[in-house]
Amino acid sequence: MGRRSFVFVIVVAGAAAILPAFAQEGHPLTGTWSGDWGTSATKRNHLTLVMNWDGHNVTGMINPGPDAISVSSIAVDVTNWTVRIEADAKDASGKPVHVAAEGRLEDIGSYHRKISGTWSQGAERGDFRVTRD
Repeated sequence: MGRRSFVFVIVVAGAAAILPAFAQEGHPLTGTWSGDWGTSATKRNHLTLVMNWDGHNVTGMINPGPDAISVSSIAVDVTNWTVRIEADAKDASGKPVHVAAEGRLEDIGSYHRKISGTWSQGAERGDFRVTRD
């Protein structure tokens, strides 16, 4: 193999190794997101969102585990990258409570993109911030 052929093979092999890092990762909401929500800077609640694009809809759950909350709808408006999440949960006493979050998707080009906005859970209103893990 000549020197030019060897250099060509090295360059092509290097490019093949790098290109998957820049490949499309699927729907921008797919993944596990973690952060918090709360009514003030001192009253915060840990928050984990798991979202998945099934080819037609984005599905998800809030705080996966024994007390997971199934998300009833997730909508994204790609014209301004806003996200709306709705779910029905139970409060500490077991009474039904509606959860609604609306935020803006930020750093869309980053793997660790963020969503921040407003959060309501029953009568409580506040803000939320999550980052994709």
